[in-house]
Amino acid sequence: MINKRTAALRGLILIPVLAIAACSSSTATAAPAATEAPAATAAPAATEAPSVAAEAGGLICVIVPPVENPFFGSMQTIAADKAEELGYTTLRLVHEDDANKQLELFENCISQKAKAIILDNAGADASVAAVQKAKDAGIPSFLVDREISQEGVAVSQIVSNNFQGATILAEEFVKLMAESGEYIELTGKDTDTNAKVRSDGYHDVIDKITGMKMVAKQTANWSQTEGFSVMESLLQAHPNVKGVIAGNDTMALGAQAALLAAGKKDVIVVGFDGSDDAIQSIGKGELKATSLQPVAAMAEQAAIQADQFIKSGSTGQPEKQSIDMVLLIPDNACQYKQFAPVVPAPATCP
Repeated sequence: MINKRTAALRGLILIPVLAIAACSSSTATAAPAATEAPAATAAPAATEAPSVAAEAGGLICVIVPPVENPFFGSMQTIAADKAEELGYTTLRLVHEDDANKQLELFENCISQKAKAIILDNAGADASVAAVQKAKDAGIPSFLVDREISQEGVAVSQIVSNNFQGATILAEEFVKLMAESGEYIELTGKDTDTNAKVRSDGYHDVIDKITGMKMVAKQTANWSQTEGFSVMESLLQAHPNVKGVIAGNDTMALGAQAALLAAGKKDVIVVGFDGSDDAIQSIGKGELKATSLQPVAAMAEQAAIQADQFIKSGSTGQPEKQSIDMVLLIPDNACQYKQFAPVVPAPATCP
C-alpha cells in the first residue's frame, strides 16, 4: 500500500517541471580523459580534463562522486540529460570523492567558461573553496544531495531530508527487530555531512528503545566491498547480532552478502537511498527496507534552476531546499525505479 509520503513524493516528481526528460543528442564531445565519464561507467585513469567547446546555450559541468554507485550515476545522467534538453552542452565529470581532484575539475570548467556547475561534492568543508572559486569567476554552482558547510557560496543546495528519511527507516527497523536484540550500524564517509545526519536520525529513534543494544558502529565508506569485509569481521566478534542498519544501500548490500555467505539469512538488514539494486533485494526477501531519496527530482531541479539563473539571475527558490524521503518495504518497493515512482505503478508488489 502506498503511504502518504509516497503519494506526496509522486505528486512532487510528476509535476510538469520535474517530468523525467528523454536523452538529448547534444552532449559535448571531447578528447578521452579520466575526468569525463558516462553515467554508468567509471572514468579512465588520466587526470587531465578534456577541452570542450560550448555550443547551444553554453557548457554546464556535472560533477559527481564515483558513478559505479548507481545513485551517483543516475544523478549525473538525469541532471546532464535535462541540461541538454534545455539547450546546453554538458561535460560529465567524476571527482572520485577527492577534494583536490574536484578543485582541478572546477578549474577546468572555469577555463572553458562554463555557464554553470552542477555538483555532488567531495566534502562539506573541503568543497567550499572550489565553489567559491567558481563564484568569483562568475560561474554559479548548484549542489545536489550533499551540502557544503557555508551558505551564500552556491546558488542552490538541493538535498533529501536525510534526517526525516533516517527516522522513518529507524522506525521500521525497530519494528522489524521487535524492539529487542543486538544490532550493528555501518556508517558512511566521515567527511560527508549526510553520514552524520543519517546516523543522528537513526539514534533519535533507536536510542529510546531500551531492549535494543548497538554492539558495533563502524564506517564502510559508502562501499559495497567494504560493507562485505567490515560485516564479515564484525560477525566474528558479534555472532548473535540480530540486525544491521546501514547509511546507504551499497553498504547494506555488502553486509547482506556477508551474512548470507555466513549462513545468517535471518539477520535483519536495512539500507538507505532506494537504489534499484536494493529494490530487487527487497523483492527477493533479502534486504527488508530502504529509504528512497528523490534523486530524479533533485537532479532535474538542479538543471532547471541552473537554466533559470543563467537566463534571469534568479532561481525563485531559497538556497537550501529539502525534499522528504519515502520508506520502501516489500509492499511498495516495486512501485519505484531509478529513484522515482513507476508510471503507471503496479497495484501490488509480488
